[in-house]
Amino acid sequence: MGLCGVSRLADMVRAQAARHAGLGLAALMTLFAALGPGDTPARAAADTPPVKLVAFGDSLTAGYRLPSDAAFPAVLERALKARGRAVSIANAGVSGDTTTGGLDRLDWSIPDGTDGVILELGANDMLRGTDPAVTRKALDAMIARLKARGIPVLLAGMKAAPNLGPDYVARFDAIYPDLAKSYGLVLYPFFLESILGDRQAHLDDGLHPNAKGVQAIVAGILPTVESFLDRLTPQGR
Repeated sequence: MGLCGVSRLADMVRAQAARHAGLGLAALMTLFAALGPGDTPARAAADTPPVKLVAFGDSLTAGYRLPSDAAFPAVLERALKARGRAVSIANAGVSGDTTTGGLDRLDWSIPDGTDGVILELGANDMLRGTDPAVTRKALDAMIARLKARGIPVLLAGMKAAPNLGPDYVARFDAIYPDLAKSYGLVLYPFFLESILGDRQAHLDDGLHPNAKGVQAIVAGILPTVESFLDRLTPQGR
């Protein structure tokens, strides 16, 4: 092939490449035009309105003796965001709270516009030996009030210490599955399941989770929370 032939071939290759490049550029411009001025795909995802949850509980939710960013709601929020979930979780935990105390403050603790509540109460009732009938009644009333407001509930269960006796244990432990079945709730059977018996996951009081323990609790409950979110947002926001 002579020099003229080589030149013509090079021109043809450049023209073909330009046509393909033009098609790619046109497709890219179409994508950004659909997003709107100043948007990018990442920005569009970030602009998704978050699902607003409230974690309503006692010291296990509040983050007893922990920095606020190491408390259960903050750690759970970060874990969900890492999985692509647009969510915000308010910390409505009060150390020492019982189910009766929770009922007293429920209405003003759960603001209008809340999309869902993670209800974690009952540990202090159990530690004080409160009649399980009292605990059941208070939890039932809280769930009923939230249902009346159109706010779904994820019920985080608690279990009684064996030293309270078999009758107490049977009556207390039945509260959470019974209420979940009655109201059709998403249930996480035992909030402390992931750290049970692990001293390295507790503070020196042996009762409350440390930062490592909170992370373990979040890892355990995360699939249940995601199932709860899927009920609230079919698109899996």
